[in-house]
This record gives sequence, C-alpha cells and structure tokens, in this order.
Amino acid sequence: METLGWNLPLRCISMLLMFTTSFSKGSECEAPSSPQCFRRNNESNVYNCEWSMNTTHRDVTYDLHFRGVISRRFQETRAHFNAEVLVKYRSVDIWVEARIGDSVCKSTETSVILSETVKFEAPKDISVAWFQNHLNVTWIAAEKYPALAEVCFRTDETKPWEKKLKTTEFSHSKMAYQLAVENLQKRTSYQIKLRHHTKVTRNPLWSEWSPLVIVPAELEDKLEVNVTLYQLEGTRKITLMWKPVHRAAAVPEVTYILRDTQSGGCLCKKKKIHTTDRTEYTDYVSYSPVNFSVIARNSAGSSPTAIVQIPGELAPNLKPCNKTLAEEKLNGTSCLEWYKLQDGDLTLVARKTKRNMNGFRNSIKAYVGYIYFEHLCVNERLKTVQMCLYYKEENVPKIAPQDLFAFNETHDSVTLSWKAIPTEDKRGFLTHYNVCSVQISSQDEYNQCHTVSASMAEYRMEKLTPGTKYKMTVAGVTRAGEGPKATLILNTQPMNPMKVGWWTLGLVMAFLFIFLSIVSSCIWKRMKKKILPPLPNPPILNFASHQTMNQEMWEEKEEEKEEVVHDVTLQQLPPKGHTGGEDAEETTKLLNIDIKRTRMSDGSKDDALSPPSIQQALRGSTEEGTPNMEQEDMLALLLYRTGLVFDMKTD
Repeated sequence: METLGWNLPLRCISMLLMFTTSFSKGSECEAPSSPQCFRRNNESNVYNCEWSMNTTHRDVTYDLHFRGVISRRFQETRAHFNAEVLVKYRSVDIWVEARIGDSVCKSTETSVILSETVKFEAPKDISVAWFQNHLNVTWIAAEKYPALAEVCFRTDETKPWEKKLKTTEFSHSKMAYQLAVENLQKRTSYQIKLRHHTKVTRNPLWSEWSPLVIVPAELEDKLEVNVTLYQLEGTRKITLMWKPVHRAAAVPEVTYILRDTQSGGCLCKKKKIHTTDRTEYTDYVSYSPVNFSVIARNSAGSSPTAIVQIPGELAPNLKPCNKTLAEEKLNGTSCLEWYKLQDGDLTLVARKTKRNMNGFRNSIKAYVGYIYFEHLCVNERLKTVQMCLYYKEENVPKIAPQDLFAFNETHDSVTLSWKAIPTEDKRGFLTHYNVCSVQISSQDEYNQCHTVSASMAEYRMEKLTPGTKYKMTVAGVTRAGEGPKATLILNTQPMNPMKVGWWTLGLVMAFLFIFLSIVSSCIWKRMKKKILPPLPNPPILNFASHQTMNQEMWEEKEEEKEEVVHDVTLQQLPPKGHTGGEDAEETTKLLNIDIKRTRMSDGSKDDALSPPSIQQALRGSTEEGTPNMEQEDMLALLLYRTGLVFDMKTD
C-alpha cells in the first residue's frame, strides 16, 4: 500500500511535466517579417503583399491583417488584393500572423499608404550593346516614366562589384528602359546585374536584382573570309573559312550567321539564314553570280558584315538562245534567271519560278540583251543546264560604231579601227560588222564590202587605188538587219615615181651583178686553162736527203765563199695544136745548165740566180740545141736551188 501511495504522486508529477513541455514547444515559433504591400506600377489596380518566415514546418498558415480587417488565410508568403477592398489613400497598419499547430507568431506592424507604394519586378530581357567605350543596357520598362537604376559590374568573380546609379531613359518605340555605362574597356568582358524603382511615387521600393548578365567584348573587326571554289558539272562547290574571334568576344558564346542569294540549297526556294558555331561553311551554288554575307554575333552585338562576291561562271563565246522555258509552265525543280551585264558585273533583273510564273514579264524589256540562266534543282543542289544571250525582241543597232579612224596608210591599203557598239545600244545579237569602201572620185563608184567578226574592232582594207579618195563605212549587223554606219573620208597615198625608179634600178643592178658574176666566172675558168696549164711533176732526186739536213750545215755552206754549181732541168712544153707522136722527143728536151752562185765577201749573194741570168742561160742553151725558141707560147722553168723547188712561168 505504501509503495502504491508513493507511485501515484510520481506519475502525476511526470504527466504534469510532459504537458508543460509539450505546451511550451507548441507555442515556440519565429515571427514572420513585416509584410510589404505594393503595386507593380502606378497604373496597376492590383496590390501584392509579400513577407517571409524562417521555418521548416510544412503546415504553416498565414493571416494577413489590415487595421480592422482580417483577410483570409494563406498557405504561401504572398497575397493579391484588388484595389476596391483596400484602403489606398491613407495610412494603414499591416501585420501577419503565422500559425503552426496551436502556436501563433505575429510580425511587427507597419504603417503604409498603399497608393504611394510601388515595387517593380526585377529587370528582365536585358540586352547590352557596345558603342565606343560605352555599354548601352536595355530592358523592358515597368511603366511609361523614367526610372532610377542601380548597376553593378565587374570583370570576373575575383574583382569587387562597382556600382553606379543612373536615371534611365524611356523609349516609347521599344517600351524599354535604356542607360549607358561609361568608360569601360570594349575589348574586355564584364559581368553586370541591376535593379530599379519608380521615380513617380513617394514610397518606391527597390526591385529584386536581375540575373547575372555576361557582357562579351565588342566585335569591332570584320571577318576575313577565304573562299575555295571547285567547279563541277553544272554546279560549284564553295567553302568559306575564317579565323575565330578573340576569346573575350566569344563569352559566353559566339554565333556566325551567313546569308546568300542562293539559299535553301536551291535558288527557287525561300531564302534561309545559315547559323553555325564553326569557322567553316560549305555549300553548292549554280553558275550564276552569288553573294555571301558573313557576320559574327554575340550577346553584345555583331561584327561588321563581310561580303563575299562569287562572280558568274560564264561560258566562253555565248551564243543566242534558241529555245528557253520563258513561255512554258515550270515545275517545282526549275528556275529561270535573267541578268543584265553592266560595267562588267551581272545584275539580277528577273526570276521565274513555279510560284511566280508571270512576275518576270514586266521586268524583261524588248531590245535589251540579257544573259539567261536555266537551273535545275537536283538533290537539293542547284545545277545550271543552260546559259545563253537572250533578247525578248531584236532590232537593228541603235547607233553606229564609235570613234572610227584610219592608220598605217599606204598607196593601196589602210587599217580601220573603231569602238564596239555598247551593249545597251546593240538592241539585238550582233552577228558581224559590214566594212565597205567606195571611190567617190570615180564616175563609176565601186563598192567593196567585207564581213568582219563581231568580236573584232579592226580591219585592214587592201587593193585600193593609189591617190584615190575613198569613203569608208562600218556598220553593225544583227539578226534584224544593218544599223547606222560610221563614215570616214580619206585619200590613199599616190605612187612615188622616185621610189619606184630606185626600186627598179636596185633590182636591175642586182640582176646585172649576178649575171656578170656568172659570166666572169666562166671566162676566168677558160682563161685559167689557157694561161695556167697544169705543170708536170719534176724529177727530184734525193729531195728527202736535202730536207733532212740540219740548219747548222746550211748555215756553214752559206758562209763559204766557194762557188756552188746546181743542176737545173728545163722542159719545153709542146706547141699549140701538137697532138704528140714521134716528134714528142724533139719538142721536149732536157737542158742541163750549170748555174754558179758565189757569195761575196760582205755576205751578199750574187745575181747568178736572178731572172736575167737565168734568161741569158736559157738563150744560150736554146741557140745551141733548139732554134726558133721565140715562137713558143710558153716555157716552164723548174729551178732547183739549195734543196728548194720554185715554179716560175715566163712567156
């Protein structure tokens, strides 16, 4: 019994303590913040109330109290009210009660005039753009009045924030706020954030901070685009390559945008914009001209546009069009183009597709020359299947060839030169030029015409009459006929008799020189046979032994003063008309003559071997052995002298 008596009070005490502890825990909670009630702008009729509370409990409810009014219970830390149920133009006390189970926590009361309290939403849709060293920031406006903004910026996370307060400008066209942050480095990237509030009401509240915005460096340099072109059958493969932009301009990313006049794979389709993050682009284009524009774009702006012009691939010696699809109905794969050649460049004039069958008709003019392209789309690639010179209607040339003049004139020829007819004045396909000459000084005019290729602008007129007045004309000819003529009056040079006489005399003298040379050669050959007949070979004995004697032996003999006797053999030639026979021995005799040569004491030779002494010896020998020697035509003297043989001829 005693034990039971003691246990009962202990149980009561423990239960009392448990109740007290549980009551104290249920009543403990952290009070919420004072509520803020405001409009989003000065024209709104809806009031927003916001508060906050630090709790981990899920089952928390909130009661929002206006003085004398209890609003309904909320599950979130925000509420919305229409302006009709609130007191707007005088001060009102506002507080919040949070309920967690049986516990109630009350915020402090705050007094506000609701109509004067405005809080903008955080800035959104922020765009930035560089202008020189200023950064222009733009975002959606909260109302139609300027606002006050606070801008924070830094280069990276390691640097502290720099702040600037700026009054925004309101753009009615864009319904946006604008401001400029000055004195920044445009080749450096930045991080920025901002907030704003109204400047109209008395009690403005700062908006929340905007999300962090990465501002890349300015793209101020134009891309340098290199082109590689491969010509295929009816199409061309083109590859564009360029260098990447610098790193500060590529954060957080950079996009390259390409536009061209033959987009979408096929020219006749709707144009498209090509975007890529690579520094290379490949496409297939037709033979007609195409232009590419390439820019780099980041969140702060775009680079200057780089234009790449790909000229047309014209076939050499374009011919007139025989058959085109201009008047036929096109399918979805065909496309026609007409280009006009101006200052060496092709300009697109008209295009015919399945979508636009008749729009080209008003663009194509009569008597105007165009370059016609016919394309076919095959596997999303444009292929050129025909190109030619196109005239809707042809006519004769409008004007004559320009600047006709003559040069290199002679007595029977002259060269004419002119400028080609301009393309816009041809009014048809120029087939050739007619170049004519007419003698205007003659009673019977003789018209001489020549056909000259349309690609030439010069021609030489020949077989003209010397000293004659001519009228030269040049006219362009199309398939419609001959156009106006360019006229030139000129006189051919007269024949110069002096020049003709000298020329003729020169020919005669040359002929005479050649003739006399031939005759003289023949006469000389005949005289040579008579005057210089061939000589017989003399009998020379021991000639080799005499030649082999050295120089010293001869010098010793020269020094001697003794008389030296040499043998000379003379041979008489047969007389003219002698045919030989028995008298040959009589007419040919060998005469041995002893000729003495003495050397004087002073070292000079005597005249024993001189021609007079030889002739005297011959006379003596002839008087003894051969009478009537004076009647012979020729006598050959063979002289053997100190080992040397001399051939001497005398009459």
